[in-house]
Amino acid sequence: MSLLQHLELTTGVDPAGTVIWMHGLGDSGWGHLDAVRALAQQDLPALRFILPHAPIRPVTINNGMEMPAWYDIRMMDELGRMPDEEGIRESQAAIGQLIAREGERGIAPERIVLAGFSQGGAIALQTGLRHAARLAGIVAMSTYLALEDSLDAEGAPANRATPIYMAHGVSDEVIAIALAQRSRQALERRGYHVAWEEFPMPHSLCGEEIVSIGDFLSKALTSA
Repeated sequence: MSLLQHLELTTGVDPAGTVIWMHGLGDSGWGHLDAVRALAQQDLPALRFILPHAPIRPVTINNGMEMPAWYDIRMMDELGRMPDEEGIRESQAAIGQLIAREGERGIAPERIVLAGFSQGGAIALQTGLRHAARLAGIVAMSTYLALEDSLDAEGAPANRATPIYMAHGVSDEVIAIALAQRSRQALERRGYHVAWEEFPMPHSLCGEEIVSIGDFLSKALTSA
C-alpha cells in the first residue's frame, strides 16, 4: 500500500509531536487547513500537522458517485447501520502507515494525536483504539464509533487510558447527535476516558470547538 497523499503544516523547526487530521466524506485535507491554521495560532508546542486525502471510491448513499471517502456508506441512520468494514480497515491500515512514518522521522507514537471530522473521526477512533503502541490522544469531531462490536476483542491495551475528545453539533443534520452520544456511552462503558462537548452548530466545526481542541492537544502532548 502506497502512502496516502497529504498536506503538511509544521509550526516550528523541531516539532514536539504530530497531529494526523482526517477530513470528512467528499472533502480533502485542504478543507481543514484553515482549522489547523487556527490551532497553530494557539499556545501550543511546535507540531507537525498531517492532513491526508482519502482515496476516491463510490459511495452508495450518494448514488454510487465516486468521491474522496474513507469507506463506503450504504445506509446511515441513528444506529449507524451497515458499516463498510473492508473500507474502514483499509483506511485504518493507511493511517497506520502514516504513524509508522512519523516514527521514522523521530516522532514516537506517544507524541501523536489522531484527529478526524465525520468519516475521518470514525477512522481516528477505529485506528487509535486498536493501535498497538500508546498514542497521545484521539480527537473525534461530529462522528461515531463505526465497528463497536469488534472493539472488545481488538482494543489495544496500550490505548485503554488514551484521552479522547469528542464534540458534536446539537443540530447536526448529517450524523444525529444521538448516535454520537451512544458512541460516547459505548466507550465509557468499556472504561475509556472521553471528554465530551456539544455546540450550537450543524455538521461543522466552530471557533469554540477549535479552542477546546487546542486545549486538549496541549494537555495530551504535555502529559505524553
